Amino acid sequence: MSLEVITVKNLSKSFGETRAVEGMTFRVYQQEIFGLVGPDGAGKTTTMRLLTGIMTPSAGEARVMGKHTVREAEALKEEIGYMSQRFGLYNDLSVEENIHFYADLYGVPQRDREAKIDFLLSFSNLKPFRKRLAGKLSGGMKQKLGLICALIHTPRVLFLDEPTSGVDPVSRREFWRILYQLVKEGVTIVLSTTYLDEVERCSRVGLIHHGRLLACDTPEQIKKLMPGTILEVVAPQIRRVASLLRTRLAVESVELFGDRLHLVTSSPAITGQEVRILLQQAGIPLRSLQQVEPTLEDVFVSVLARMQRGEGGHALAH
Repeated sequence: MSLEVITVKNLSKSFGETRAVEGMTFRVYQQEIFGLVGPDGAGKTTTMRLLTGIMTPSAGEARVMGKHTVREAEALKEEIGYMSQRFGLYNDLSVEENIHFYADLYGVPQRDREAKIDFLLSFSNLKPFRKRLAGKLSGGMKQKLGLICALIHTPRVLFLDEPTSGVDPVSRREFWRILYQLVKEGVTIVLSTTYLDEVERCSRVGLIHHGRLLACDTPEQIKKLMPGTILEVVAPQIRRVASLLRTRLAVESVELFGDRLHLVTSSPAITGQEVRILLQQAGIPLRSLQQVEPTLEDVFVSVLARMQRGEGGHALAH
């Protein structure tokens, strides 16, 4: 069994009448990439701030590397790295100067510093840009520089709050390559994201909505929470098709996924036949109708729909 690095028990945080985080319980193990996923306002950033000791919980507790996030907050800072959504890079300082600034903040000894900076610059492919002003870097390069600054003191646990938000797909892929390498080096990573395709790359995932943990497991296990079968419909005038099927079909859900629809049904053969008839009657050609495996987005939409109907969500915290 892997070493338990983070333990969260009934963690809650309120701001007046607003419950930002409510009764959250989960564990994170050594060398995992643990993803917190949910829409904006779900409570991801508040959870990050509670786990890094920046914020004090209203109830419950958390321990990171065995250290209590409130009582041992100062000692905890030596063990963790934290990259917030708006990481504090100084645009008028060079790449190298920004790194030295954070090395000073973390008290990194001068004797080890140059070798470590050199390694991190090579590791992130930023070595050719060490003299460039941070303000002149691309979005992807700024994210890499933020990551270096969070790693300069060799943390054992790294917290990343939406690290690839607003970054182009190529830079996102490169960023993930670096994260996998860090895990091989022994680092445990907790990250938040709104990109459900990224969650597939995590060891385990926590689905959050309105401050509550709906499910917590591997991406494969979370997909098994999906009730029914998914039928994918491809047709022209897809929004018109969505409106028609929502009105006429008795199915779990009808959701738009780009240029196609996903229908969740407990009777795929009957539903498939109904779709064909309805589109034929409407004079809309059916380009494709097939059964597909659920994505995490399908699961998330399904769990939220059930909660809104009052059926409750799953809470599988391991």
